[in-house]
Order: sequence, then C-alpha cells, then structure tokens
Amino acid sequence: MLNTLLLIGGLALILAGANGLTDGSAAVAKRFRISDLVIGLTIVAFGTSAPELVISVLSALNGSAEMAIGNVVGSNIFNALMIIGCTTLVLPIKVGEGTMSKEIPLVILSSLVLFVCANDMMLDREAVNVISRSDGFVLLAFFLIFMRYTFAIARNGADEAGEEQKIKEMPVWKSVLYIAGGLAGLIFGGQLFVDGASGLARSWGVSESVIGLTLVAGGTSLPELATSVTAALKKNPGIAIGNVIGSNLFNIFFVLGCSATVSPLPMGNINNLDLSVLIASSLLLWLVGWFFRKRTITRLEGALMVGCYVVYTAYLIAQQ
Repeated sequence: MLNTLLLIGGLALILAGANGLTDGSAAVAKRFRISDLVIGLTIVAFGTSAPELVISVLSALNGSAEMAIGNVVGSNIFNALMIIGCTTLVLPIKVGEGTMSKEIPLVILSSLVLFVCANDMMLDREAVNVISRSDGFVLLAFFLIFMRYTFAIARNGADEAGEEQKIKEMPVWKSVLYIAGGLAGLIFGGQLFVDGASGLARSWGVSESVIGLTLVAGGTSLPELATSVTAALKKNPGIAIGNVIGSNLFNIFFVLGCSATVSPLPMGNINNLDLSVLIASSLLLWLVGWFFRKRTITRLEGALMVGCYVVYTAYLIAQQ
C-alpha cells in the first residue's frame, strides 16, 4: 500500500510539476518575444517529456538501469500505438506530407539507432549489452541535429510543424514561482515515483524492466495522452502526430542520452524483442498513414494499433 501511495503521489507531483514548469517557462519566453511556434516545438515538447527525463535520470542514478531504459522504450511504444490509436478512435487523423516523408522516418531512425547502441553482444561480441556513456553522447548529438531541424521548420514557418500553442501570459514573479515549483515537483515527485515503482516490482516479484515498460511508461506518458485526446475532442487530431513525434525523438535522443551520460545503462532483461516492438510500432505508424485512405489514419487502423499494444502488454505480463 505504501509503495502504491508513493507511486500515485509521485506521479501527481510530476504531472503538476511538468505543467507548472511548462507554463512558467513559456510565459518567460513569450515575454522575450519568442514565437509561439518555437515555444511549442521546444518548451512545451520538453514539458510533456519531462516526466520521462526525471524518472530515467533518477533511475540511472539509483542503479535501476532497466527502469530507466524500460521507461523510454515503453513510453515510445505507448505513444505510437495507444496514444495515436485512442486519438484516432475519437477522430481520424490527417497526416501531412512532410510528416510522412521526414518526421516519422526520423522516429524510425531513432529506434534503429537505439537498437544498434543496445546490441554490444551481437555487434561487438561483448559480454553484456550496455548503453555506454559514448552511446549517450551519440544520442545527444542526434538530439542537437533534431533541434536544428526543429528551429529550421519554425523559422521557415512550415505549416506542418504543428499548430501554434496558446501561451498563458503572467507576471515575471508568477513565472519564476511556476518554474521553481515545477522543478521542485519534478524532482521530489520523481524520487517518490522511482521508490514506489521499485518497491512494487520487488513486492510483486516482477522485474523492473516490466514495471518500466508498462506501469512507469504509461504513467509518464499521461501528459501526451491527455494533450492528444483533448486535441481530438476539439477537432484538432493532427496535433497528436506532432506530439508523439516530438516526444518519441526527445525520449530516445535526449532522455536516454542524458541518462547514459550520467551512468552507463546495462540492458538487463530488456531484450531485442522489446526493441523490435519499438521499431515495429514506429513502422506501423508510418504505414497506416498510407493505407486505405492516403495520409489519413482511420478508426479501423487506430483500433489495430490499440490491439497491438494490448497484445504486447499481455505477453509481457504472461512472461512473468
């Protein structure tokens, strides 16, 4: 019961902290006349992925590498299958041509890069698979390239970069208060969440990798799920695609990059099946954009994606 309370309380603090940090930072950026589009592609994207960053870095510091990696891999699978699937069930998603030809392939590339970084035994004949510090720096280098591409889109005013965000305006003192409170919520909530999740894994006799791939991944993806479903209810389902693309790239390149540079991450029980499902979910997201109706993800395809996620989760649980 204590572990469950730690998990729920930690998650509540993380979500509140991420929201506060995002609103405060965006208000400060707006005051310095930074465009709404740039704020949306950077600060807001960071805010929705902040839970994954905090959980993974703290897990790495605490020696829970499987939870750090499982959190990212599981979150990306959840984003691509469950968030897009659920959003599409509310309203079909029209996908832009640039998204299909440039941005979703970037998500596929990020999954392939992670697969290569995580396969030391197969590629280099090493004794164990580890995402090393050098791998972390490589991932961070990819993140810088992605950010350069993002700012190029914003500067060119590309329509497919996503809709502009509505930024809350507030006084400077209130912005600082939101940022400080948000950071505090993320740090303390993250520690509570990691402690609770680790405790649950021990009490249930379940590996940290499975907890990371399912419970932790789903919990930290709540901001993306809420954003996407709300956008669909407001007749703007296309926001979900940009939300998922930005989050998935951020998770692999920045979250795992930071976590691995803090401490090398042994793969443990997270194997090539999980990484293959990650790659397959990215490919499926790209493929469904072309089938049935060109560049539109239909409700039938959304139901297929949700079904795939349910099957994968059931397999993980059955293996325990």
